[in-house]
Amino acid sequence: MSNDTKVFGMSAEAGRWVFVFLGLIVNMCLGAVYAYSVFKKPLEELFKIGATQGGLPYMIFLAMFALFTFFAGRFIDKYGPRKVMMIGGIVVGIGWMLTYFASNITMVVITYGVIGGAGVGIVYGGPVSVATKWFPDKKGLAVGLALLGFGASAFVTAPVAKTLILKYGPLAAFGIMGIAFLIVTVMLSMPMKFPPAGYKPKGWTPPSTAAGGKSLTTGMMLKTSSFYGLWLCYILGATAGLMAIGISAAVGREVIGLDVSTAATLVMVFAIFNGIGRPIFGALTDKITPRWSAVISFIIIFVASAMMLAAGKGSVGLYAVAFCGFWLCLGGWLAIGPAATASFFGLEGYAQKYGVVFSAYGLGAIIGGIISGSAKDAFGSYTISFYPTAGMAILGIIIAMILLRPPKKS
Repeated sequence: MSNDTKVFGMSAEAGRWVFVFLGLIVNMCLGAVYAYSVFKKPLEELFKIGATQGGLPYMIFLAMFALFTFFAGRFIDKYGPRKVMMIGGIVVGIGWMLTYFASNITMVVITYGVIGGAGVGIVYGGPVSVATKWFPDKKGLAVGLALLGFGASAFVTAPVAKTLILKYGPLAAFGIMGIAFLIVTVMLSMPMKFPPAGYKPKGWTPPSTAAGGKSLTTGMMLKTSSFYGLWLCYILGATAGLMAIGISAAVGREVIGLDVSTAATLVMVFAIFNGIGRPIFGALTDKITPRWSAVISFIIIFVASAMMLAAGKGSVGLYAVAFCGFWLCLGGWLAIGPAATASFFGLEGYAQKYGVVFSAYGLGAIIGGIISGSAKDAFGSYTISFYPTAGMAILGIIIAMILLRPPKKS
C-alpha cells in the first residue's frame, strides 16, 4: 500500500482514526447492556418476579454476546467487517424492539437476552478487528479507544433509559432504544473496512514475533501455553469485573447504606472508569507487554477486594474507590485481551482467534453471577463474594507470571 493512499480523504495515518471513532459510537450502542440494572427493578415489578429471575436477561445476554463473538469471527475474516456488522446491527435492533411485545420475563430473556445478545456478539468483533489491523503499531491504544464507548455506554444510556421508563414504561423504553440502535449501528457500519494486504503505517517496521514472524492459525494457537495463560487470566479478570458491575448498586444500598439516587449516581461514575480502562490498559499493553498489564490489573482487583471486605455501613469512600477499581480493570481486560491476541498470535484470521479468546468473557459473566448470587443467598450479604475475587487476583498474578508470554518459536 503506497504512503499517499487516502482514507476518508486524508492520509492513511490520519484517516484511520475515523475508524476508531466510528467503532467508539457503535460500541456506545452495544454497551447499553451495562445499563440493564435500570430495567431490572421495573421488570420485576411489572411481571411480579424475584431478583434471580429479573437478572436472567442480563446473564443470558452476556453469554450469547460471548458465544456469537466466537461464531462471527470467521465471517468477519471471510466477508469483511461491513456486512457482518450491518447484519449484527439489525439483529441488535430487532432484539430490543421485540422486547416491547414481551408479556413475561421468559420473552424478555428470548428477545433481549438471546436475540439482542447474539446481535451484539455479531457486531462486536468488527470494530476490534478493524482497529487492530489499521493500527499494527498501536494495537492496544486503538482497540482501547474503540471499546471505550462500550464501557462508558451506561453513562449515557442509563439516564436515557431511566427517563424513557418513567415516561413510557420499561417495555416501550426497550422498543424506542432498539430503533435508535438499529439506525445508528447500521449506518456507522457502512464505512468499516480492513486495510489492503501488506498495509503498514509510514515509518513503522513490524517487529519480529515470538512465533517466528508468522501468524498462527486458530488450531496452532490452541496448542500453545500462551493461549491458556491469556484465556485463564481473561476469565479471572472478567469474573471479578462483571460480578462487580452486576451488584454495584445493590452493594451500595445494602452494604454501604446509600440511598437509591446516590447509588445510581456512583454507578454512572463507575461507568466512566470502565470506559477509560480500555485505552489506559491498551496503551500499557503496548508499552509494558500483556503480562505486566495483567499483573497490574490483578493487583488493583486484589486491593479493591480487600477494601470491600473492610467496608461496612457508611464506608462510602472505600466503596467508591474499590468499585472504580473493579470497573476500571474490566475495561482493562477488554483491551488487554484483543491486543495480546494480535501480539502473540498474529493478525491473519484475527477475528476468529479473538472470538475463541473472548469466550473467557462469557464464562466470567456466568461465574461472577454464580459467586455473587450464592454469597447473597447463603450468607445474606454480598460482602462474602469479595473473598473469591481476592483469591482469583492472586491466582491471576501467578498464571500471568508463568504463562502469559509470547509463544515459543517452532
